Amino acid sequence: MAPDKDIQRALEKLVEQIHKCRVCAAHLPLGPRPVVHLHSQARILIIGQAPGRRVHESGISWDDPSGDRLRQWMGIDRSVFYDDHNIAIMASGFCYPGKHERGGDKPPRPECTPLWHPQIRPLLPHIQLTLLVGAYAQKNYLQKAAKSTLTETVRHWRDYLPEFLPLPHPSPRNGAWFQRHPWFEEETVPFLRERIHALLEL
Repeated sequence: MAPDKDIQRALEKLVEQIHKCRVCAAHLPLGPRPVVHLHSQARILIIGQAPGRRVHESGISWDDPSGDRLRQWMGIDRSVFYDDHNIAIMASGFCYPGKHERGGDKPPRPECTPLWHPQIRPLLPHIQLTLLVGAYAQKNYLQKAAKSTLTETVRHWRDYLPEFLPLPHPSPRNGAWFQRHPWFEEETVPFLRERIHALLEL
């Protein structure tokens, strides 16, 4: 394996390419603004769905109420969360896809994961845990190992350790899901918090 400095330089060059990406520009109502936070030393990788409108405007992943809840689950504050030497962040789609007419954001564009993820992952050699947040990330990475529903995939989270930990999306829109499935906050969240703190030596 190349020395860490060489890997980091390669990753920085790749991120420059990602920021210039226009592959699906014609489908993005606000235009392209790829949002990723990556460093070759990161030990934890978060793969979400796609940036929302607020993240598109700020250029900062999880800079919204969903991010507040995710950080609460992880038991860390913003300073730890956004230290990309520890935590790398990307999504199934790197740009804001726009809103459905019936409300809620559209699905992530399908171009990003096959185009960019296979190039990124070899440049994150220290990842010990990948959080798969939402159904799109779970389907992309677990593939046939994913259950028929997000709920069942998350319910069987122990099956995917130590590499992956599937999570529901922490959006406020999912409040009813959390009420129906109290086992998530009773069992999964404490494990997540303990594992995050151990990996980051908090």
